[in-house]
Amino acid sequence: MDKIMRQKEVMNPPILERDPSDPRKKKESVNPLLKLVLELGPLMVFFFANARGAWLVQKFPVLAEFGGPIFVATGLFMAATAIALIASWLLLRTLPIMPMVSGVVVFIFGALTLYLQDDVFIKMKPTIVNTLFGGVLLGGLYFGRSLLGYVFDSAFRLDAEGWRKLTFRWGLFFLFLALANEVVWRNFSTDFWVTFKVWGIMPITLLFTFSQMPLILHHSIEDKTEKVEEAGK
Repeated sequence: MDKIMRQKEVMNPPILERDPSDPRKKKESVNPLLKLVLELGPLMVFFFANARGAWLVQKFPVLAEFGGPIFVATGLFMAATAIALIASWLLLRTLPIMPMVSGVVVFIFGALTLYLQDDVFIKMKPTIVNTLFGGVLLGGLYFGRSLLGYVFDSAFRLDAEGWRKLTFRWGLFFLFLALANEVVWRNFSTDFWVTFKVWGIMPITLLFTFSQMPLILHHSIEDKTEKVEEAGK
């Protein structure tokens, strides 16, 4: 029976990332640059389209159907997100959970933005996504599950305590991002919000990620295994 199930999985690989605790999950080497392009590419398209919306409309008059620059940017953002998800599936044969969830929210709120010609919806999208991620991570901890492993298990392996601590910190960080987005879009111009979304959130996230390296190194399973092997020599 197990052999048949494995054969089925080879023929029909799982669409979503496998549970990190699943022993059948293999360590996959994903090109970091490719992953970065797939995840950040749509965001860069959004920033460029908003900044050069008038120029894009001149070059491609059909884009005028969307409306002003923010609406052109929203339409192209949705298209770029769809392309990135399709490319992820074609190249990696999997859909990363966070980009997929974010993509669903992009499509819903982007469609509302374009249909109602109200940019409030696309501005609320980061708040909704980050609150969702933060709530899910912290909620998972409440029920004894460190769900962050679904996202980062392909990058590194941690012990149970490490995943719990990292999940808690990322849960709080996502809630912080949601709050920051609310403060910015409600108190500043659309152009400032777009700039903050691309050039503010990204550096903040990178700094937070790097700040977690001591915890990651301390709870790394691979590091502990190497230390045990060295001690046994």
